[in-house]
Amino acid sequence: MSKRDYYEVLGVSRNASDEELKKAYRRCAMKYHPDRNPGDKAAEAAFKECKEAYEVLSDGGKRRMYDQHGHAAFEHGMGGGNAGPGFADMGDIFGDIFGNIFGGGRQQGPRRGADVGYVMELDLEEAVAGVEKTIHIPTLAMCEPCKGSGSEDGKVETCSTCHGRGQVRMQRGPFMMQAPCPHCDGSGKTIAHPCKHCSGNGRVHDEKTLQVRIPAGVDNGDRIRLAGEGEAGPAGAPPGDLYVEVRVRPHPIFERDGDDLHCEVPIRISQAALGDSVRVPTLGGEVELRIPAETQSGRVFRLRDRGVKSVRSRHPGDLYCKVVVETPVNLTAEQRELLEKFEATFTGENARRHSPKSSTFLDGVKGFWDRMVS
Repeated sequence: MSKRDYYEVLGVSRNASDEELKKAYRRCAMKYHPDRNPGDKAAEAAFKECKEAYEVLSDGGKRRMYDQHGHAAFEHGMGGGNAGPGFADMGDIFGDIFGNIFGGGRQQGPRRGADVGYVMELDLEEAVAGVEKTIHIPTLAMCEPCKGSGSEDGKVETCSTCHGRGQVRMQRGPFMMQAPCPHCDGSGKTIAHPCKHCSGNGRVHDEKTLQVRIPAGVDNGDRIRLAGEGEAGPAGAPPGDLYVEVRVRPHPIFERDGDDLHCEVPIRISQAALGDSVRVPTLGGEVELRIPAETQSGRVFRLRDRGVKSVRSRHPGDLYCKVVVETPVNLTAEQRELLEKFEATFTGENARRHSPKSSTFLDGVKGFWDRMVS
């Protein structure tokens, strides 16, 4: 039976970003996880299909080869770099050839487990102050009954195909090269009595629950590495790592720019004209901001040390407050009458004297028409 297209398996387009691939894989893994579908062979097959697709598409080199050659890229020794069964690594091939000539050779040993990525969404307040979160991740864990060996009785035997070397010689035209032994998958050992719990794999699908401490000051894109919390390695090999990537949700008031914060502060026309003190929010509580008389809309005030102290800085940034003068709405009859009387005082040159920006604008318009006419 032919394999489905990897992009189709994950339900993404061929130009999907790394982040889109991660999200699609997480959705697929959670949907078909064996623990959520006990005894469902179809779900188990779909889970394995999703994992295989993600392992190829999440690796830049493997993805390029797949885009160019499809599934054939992983057959007949084509391509490079641990991409899948029969996928010959060209660096390993030349290493084997010249290593054998000069008495060297590739050091054998079990591969460590795969690294795992997790995206954690935080509120701005959580990212600034730091927080501890509980996360649940689908993963491959060491099989406890066999302690990761894959053997029911704990006994392993030397592979009869490669005689324990983990490598077999292959003839490719004029070249003699070495490849991982297909019988023992390069381990050099075989199991006479596979563990019934893990079917001899040494690993089982599981969901890991972890407490993750997020340090204060993290920002979008920051990654936290948890050593040894990735997938268990095959045949008892060391586990991979877990990388937690931070995503900060948009905030209704503040916008972060590095260590600095920005916000808008609405004030009334009377406050802008006469001056006033207003209370503005900060991440540490409200503070007083003095608005001087004749303040224009758009003016920015800086509050020192009211920004963010990031994980990479020694001192907090600043908070920049942009004043926005609001036009009053829902006026009462009395308010409308007062405004009409106020507006009536702006006549002729007197109006220009009280409206500096308007005067500049009108002068610019006059100059524009003078140039057009001349």
